[in-house]
Amino acid sequence: MRRKAAWMQENAGLQLRGLTRRFGAVVAVDGVDLDIPAGQMLGVIGRSGAGKSTLLRMINRLQEPSSGTIRFGQTDVTALRGRALRDWRAACAMIFQQFNLVPRLDVLTNALIGRLNHRATLPSLFGRFTPAERAMAVQVLDRFGLADAALQRAGTLSGGQQQRVAICRALLQEPRLLLADEPIASLDPHNARVVMDALRTVNREDGLTVLVNLHDLDTARAYCDRIVAMQQGKMVFDGSPEQLTPARVFEIYGVTEDELHEEPAKKAALAAA
Repeated sequence: MRRKAAWMQENAGLQLRGLTRRFGAVVAVDGVDLDIPAGQMLGVIGRSGAGKSTLLRMINRLQEPSSGTIRFGQTDVTALRGRALRDWRAACAMIFQQFNLVPRLDVLTNALIGRLNHRATLPSLFGRFTPAERAMAVQVLDRFGLADAALQRAGTLSGGQQQRVAICRALLQEPRLLLADEPIASLDPHNARVVMDALRTVNREDGLTVLVNLHDLDTARAYCDRIVAMQQGKMVFDGSPEQLTPARVFEIYGVTEDELHEEPAKKAALAAA
């Protein structure tokens, strides 16, 4: 097993200063300043194309900032390269809307993929995980009601189950932060609640900082300690769930909350016409 860098063990806050990402003439994220204390569950809202996903991908360094800085405690994340950058991506785990599991592999192996950054890669690719790692994976799967499905192919699970496997995989990275990019966008209401309950559990019980991009405002209000909103790459709201009033929703989206809820149905009707 590899020894962790000292900063990977910090329970530190995250600081963004002037964080910007340009794609040619398009500014996807525009000078975001944000301080996120350790252990906070932060919801990021805004229309599609507002810059939410790009923001999370820059924090994880899957997308390189055009300018600005990301700091975790005393560590300048934007300066990390090579092995240190791979360590950061392990410490800053990310889950996605489409789960990113390997459908033909069983649930246990999919979860164990989260251990790849902690040991030699080649043995791991051949399934040579240690008994301790397997026991750790089973324990995490059991925590989220998935132990009985450990030997089942991941592709046979429901969407909600697959997203919980993705959360388990992320936890096996032993992260300090967890980023979730629209984790419930493709799920039905029941499975969306189950997945959000799982994210809140790791936030409350493990003390992990959780940043989650969400479309549904009621979900953001119900689960997040704090909500920030983005509009055309800029941060236009930062407050508590109670401060996300109808007036502020109208400022952010340009429509009322009722109209916002009606938009998906209208789009579906137009697509079917």
